[in-house]
Amino acid sequence: MSPSLLSPFQHLIKPPVKETTMPVDLTLHSDVRAMERAEFDHQVSEKLTLIEEYKMERERQQKLAEEEEIRRLRKELVPKAQHMPYFDRPFIPRRSTKHPTVPKEPKFHLPQHKKIKCSSSSWNDMSTFTFQQ
Repeated sequence: MSPSLLSPFQHLIKPPVKETTMPVDLTLHSDVRAMERAEFDHQVSEKLTLIEEYKMERERQQKLAEEEEIRRLRKELVPKAQHMPYFDRPFIPRRSTKHPTVPKEPKFHLPQHKKIKCSSSSWNDMSTFTFQQ
């Protein structure tokens, strides 16, 4: 539109009552919380990687120590011949210092308090019987 056309309608346009509002930069709590959470997750992941590296290093050290122990044991456990016995003096067996065992007879009879006596009218003529409980 040309300025000549606007000039007759110039008086119809209302002047602004307020200034035009400028947008304010908003910081939402959810955005702040998301940034804090991302930082926390990053710290946790770093900590987990450090722990995993430490475990791997410890396993590697343990494996090296075990291999070194195996090498040392293999070196020590090489079969060696026994010394020849001396035949210039004869072998004389020695008497044992332990005392011989004393035989004990087994106890087949029951003690008196474990015996049960039957007393019935039909059994009167027979002697007392003992029964096991």
